[in-house]
Amino acid sequence: MLRVMSFNANGIRSAVQKGFWRWFTKQNIDVLCVQELKAQEQDIEKLQLGGEYQAFYHCAQRKGYSGCGIWTRIPPVAVKTGFGVPEFDDEGRYLEIDFGKFTVISVYFPSGSMNDDRQASKFRFLEQFYPHLQSLKERNIEIILCGDVNIAHQNIDLKNWKGNQKSSGFLPEERQWLTKVFQDLQWVDVYRFLEPQTEQYTWWSHRGQARAKNVGWRIDYHIATPMIAHKATQASVYMAEKFSDHAPLTIDYDWDK
Repeated sequence: MLRVMSFNANGIRSAVQKGFWRWFTKQNIDVLCVQELKAQEQDIEKLQLGGEYQAFYHCAQRKGYSGCGIWTRIPPVAVKTGFGVPEFDDEGRYLEIDFGKFTVISVYFPSGSMNDDRQASKFRFLEQFYPHLQSLKERNIEIILCGDVNIAHQNIDLKNWKGNQKSSGFLPEERQWLTKVFQDLQWVDVYRFLEPQTEQYTWWSHRGQARAKNVGWRIDYHIATPMIAHKATQASVYMAEKFSDHAPLTIDYDWDK
């Protein structure tokens, strides 16, 4: 079995202070993908798990911003940072690790909710990232892409879908982009493959007691190539403790490590 977790930490130092490592070490995870590290490598090294895990990062040039990491107890064959677009590589949004029998990617899509400039940046990211996904698919390798995509795909993926049709993260163009990934490129939304009818969220606003009322969005994903996606056996979203405004998403795959 291969167990992979995706988690937007909204600051890895903050998440660790809230007990994330204590909980994580009991979960038997093979590969952990973290987004929004909000730290530089020297800061993260001080938080190391140690033991059987190796850690790799793609940190943003700007301190306290963005960043992706992967912690793994499976030895890597190759590690790649960035996907070749300077605007987003400078923001530390992409980390890819080849494990030989499969590849895992940790990716953090831009959020467009702050202002029009950030939404424009998000659209540029989507435009550049789609051909990258095409090229990955053409490599004929099995890939699990884990990340905060900052898009809820369908009505079932957010509580208040009627009131958010003009909101960043649920815009028609963003949702259509994901539809193209799933239908045209045939990548698989692994959680939705396993749980086609479950109303489960992974992020909640800090406002209006959204988490307590479970008024959330499902914007954290495992997006995988078909063969490994269809080897997924179970998924879980951990909500009992609050390490971040996102919850960790764990999926098990019947896959040889």
